[in-house]
Amino acid sequence: MEARDATAGALLGNDGEQKAAKKTPPAKKVHPPKSKMEQLFGFKKEDVTSWRSLVTLLNRPTDPASLGIFRCMFGLLMAIDITQERGLSHVDYKYLDGAPVCRFPLFNFLKPLPMDWMYMVYLVMFIGSLGMMLGCLYRLSCLMFVSTYWYVFFLDKTAWNNHSYLYGLIGFQLTLMDANRYWSVDGLRRAAIRNAHVPLWNYTLLRTQIFIVYFIAGIKKLDADWMEGYSMSYLAHHWLFDPFRMILPVELISLLVVHGGGLILDLSAGFLLFFDATRPYVVVMVSYFHLMNSQLFSIGMFPYAMLATSPLFFYADWPRRFFGRFPAFLRGVLPYTTPDPQPSSSCIYKEAGRQQGVAKSSKTRFKHKLAAFFAVVYVLEQFFLPYSHFITKGYNNWTNGLYGYSWDMMVHSRSHQHVKITYKDGQTGDIGYLNPGVFTHSRRWKDHGDMLKQYATCLSDLLPRYNISDPEIYFDIWVSINERFQQRIFDPRVDVVKADWSPFRPNPWLMPLLVDLSPWRTKFQEIESSLDNQTEIVFIADFPGLHLENFVSEDLGNTSIHLLQGSVKVEVVEEKKNYTMQAGEKMTVPAGAYHRVYTVSQGPSCYMYIYVNTTEAALQQNFTKLLDLQERIRNGTETEPLPPELQPLLSADNEDGSEVDATDPVVKLFLKRQRRLKEVKRRREAGMLERLQRFAVKKYYSIRRGFLMTAIAMRNLAVGLPPLDQLTQEVAFANMKEPEAEDNRGAEQLKDEVGHGEL
Repeated sequence: MEARDATAGALLGNDGEQKAAKKTPPAKKVHPPKSKMEQLFGFKKEDVTSWRSLVTLLNRPTDPASLGIFRCMFGLLMAIDITQERGLSHVDYKYLDGAPVCRFPLFNFLKPLPMDWMYMVYLVMFIGSLGMMLGCLYRLSCLMFVSTYWYVFFLDKTAWNNHSYLYGLIGFQLTLMDANRYWSVDGLRRAAIRNAHVPLWNYTLLRTQIFIVYFIAGIKKLDADWMEGYSMSYLAHHWLFDPFRMILPVELISLLVVHGGGLILDLSAGFLLFFDATRPYVVVMVSYFHLMNSQLFSIGMFPYAMLATSPLFFYADWPRRFFGRFPAFLRGVLPYTTPDPQPSSSCIYKEAGRQQGVAKSSKTRFKHKLAAFFAVVYVLEQFFLPYSHFITKGYNNWTNGLYGYSWDMMVHSRSHQHVKITYKDGQTGDIGYLNPGVFTHSRRWKDHGDMLKQYATCLSDLLPRYNISDPEIYFDIWVSINERFQQRIFDPRVDVVKADWSPFRPNPWLMPLLVDLSPWRTKFQEIESSLDNQTEIVFIADFPGLHLENFVSEDLGNTSIHLLQGSVKVEVVEEKKNYTMQAGEKMTVPAGAYHRVYTVSQGPSCYMYIYVNTTEAALQQNFTKLLDLQERIRNGTETEPLPPELQPLLSADNEDGSEVDATDPVVKLFLKRQRRLKEVKRRREAGMLERLQRFAVKKYYSIRRGFLMTAIAMRNLAVGLPPLDQLTQEVAFANMKEPEAEDNRGAEQLKDEVGHGEL
């Protein structure tokens, strides 16, 4: 349950204690031998055999040093997170006044404040995080942070993830703890709390919380998809795993390193951090793991927050010994290095008395019992919540919700092939279609029935503004989870506006995941490996009685349907012809036309589209020819004169980086592509200093925008809105970006420039 905080010895050595002992030799005490359990866990069996002894244990006096350092690091990381992932830099995009926007709060009665007031909410959150970091007006600062954080968190379910939930939990815990007893402004102001003991439950809660994050994440990874290597198979192609490719094929890197390594680390890290013998090694392992995650995923401050939690498992006095090794002239600004904290009324001492003029109480008071009761209930609740989805059944889809406290991190990957929103006028019967994601900033509603219900309700409220009365809303959403067939997740025949939904009952219009078809994934890999680089493939599974309506773009030549299982009827709309297909048969469907695929078998049908993007293939052939010509020009082997439309190739290597004017669209696109590829290569080969500078500049402009827009909001609330021209200039100044921003954005969009058409 907790490491041996009150015992002697430490992970980083005990030189400081030995030096202190030489200066003032203490009276020798004879300590009884410790049992094996006490040596391992820091407490005896008798400490947990009764409620009274458990209360005494959880309120045992403990050094506040490690907790104080964690408080400082967590507050700093949250201050950075508020400007980034929490969204201070783009509050105006999310909460623009008067914009018709569909939102997804946890409770439908929750509404955002007017935009300028939302900036104030974020400002209060930011000030609270700074106060938490400094330990200044600590309780008030924690309340400022926690109240505004959870308000913003509950306002938008589409932004929920495990680490955002974790931040809120830690902030809540710190609000109740005595984390301002060490290296805090409050300690400078109040001698009574300066360098004072904290009760052991302060550490127990945080350590148990981190243990749960690791261990439950490992339990969730015992899922068959993770064990078989389907959840995160794409990660094996990341440059971070290049060293492994020297000894292992990509398939084994995915199975053994990505999935096997992630499973073992999550299952074991929480345990191994508790023990002296294993702690140094596992700290190195989890540090490397979190630093890798910071490069693999866009997850904000989470890797660094987890790095900050690792020292919580050290001996609680590690900062004293660490900072005690610094030169004496720095100790005025560094945390305390004196070995003995002063007594605190929050703790229960074995013997009553006085220390440093402060009374030490051995009496168990009501607040001690209340703290112990809270600690026990909180820990039990945190173990229960990841498995409480049998209560909140309405949030369960193919995976269990609420998608925040399950700790099933990275277990499920999804891809969406086809999303169609159909509306029907309830009075005239007119049918029309909406762009997926209209009136919302999020795409996450596609996978969650509760959000889909909120989205449909919002659309039904907005569409009457566009002369659509009593609208019915239908969703046809095709999803593949962990490399399975693309299939419908919700019944497309159900009007979601009127559909029944309850948080405590299963969603009746959720379509089942076709897990019986999962073995086909091995066959998928065989089929895909047999295709050339220009041929694309999409695997489809559909339910009996339903059909897929599809339009094949004119860019997709030679598109064919291959039936793998079941039987279907293919209707070519323009030809007004029907074709029946059985398993093993295939047919070509015309480009530039609609067709419908009806499942007529008793069970699900499985088929695949195979197609070639002929436009892209032709473009790539032209690019190859131009690249060969460019190489011949560079090495001087091209002797034929160039026609005027190819003359820009001669000046393509200009050093000033200016764009070359080309009249031929293919040549222009080729030169643009080459310039961007060159920039991408330069950025990838940049040194560490340049990378850090680029990162710092990007973050600076993002943070700068957040605070400038906050200042504008404060001015608006204080004295009112300025003239529109002035406001436009102020926002333009806040939106200013670094000079290379446009080029960088262009480089990021390169992959989409000649992207595949979607079936």
